[in-house]
Amino acid sequence: MNSNPIETKEYHPYYKTYLEKSVTDKTIFEGLKENLNSLVSFYSDIPEEKHNYAYADGKWTVKDILLHIIDTERVFAYRALRIARRDESPMVGFEQDEYVANGYANQRTLENLIEEYKAVRQATIALFNSFDSATLLQIGEASGAAFSVRVLGYITIGHENHHIQIIKERYL
Repeated sequence: MNSNPIETKEYHPYYKTYLEKSVTDKTIFEGLKENLNSLVSFYSDIPEEKHNYAYADGKWTVKDILLHIIDTERVFAYRALRIARRDESPMVGFEQDEYVANGYANQRTLENLIEEYKAVRQATIALFNSFDSATLLQIGEASGAAFSVRVLGYITIGHENHHIQIIKERYL
């Protein structure tokens, strides 16, 4: 269990929504593991005719969203690793729409994307499981804002929950 409440100095206010959709009353390890199982089950149950569906022109498809979740998790895990290792080199942001446009998710099968997601999530779980309590509280900078290592784990969980909620509300 997370015994230290997350402080506002550990994240940029933009990410508050994701933290609110996370499981900060559990360890990052528990939350990442739970989301691994729930996302795989959720995506596996989406009917095939919805895989390339977007609810409006210019919106991402169900498969685009999964690839976005994967890409974003990689970015957040990389940021957590760099902060944990006390790498103070500047970390710039990433343009999510460009990542999606150049990810070609709709040319892949959903099963292939789920396998990639599982591999990335297992790597993220292993990474966060390697951090001790002091490392989790280490604060660094990414995209011009302060982040703690642990908050990047919780944001990863909340970001995923956010997109699953959107799929349920607008796609299915």
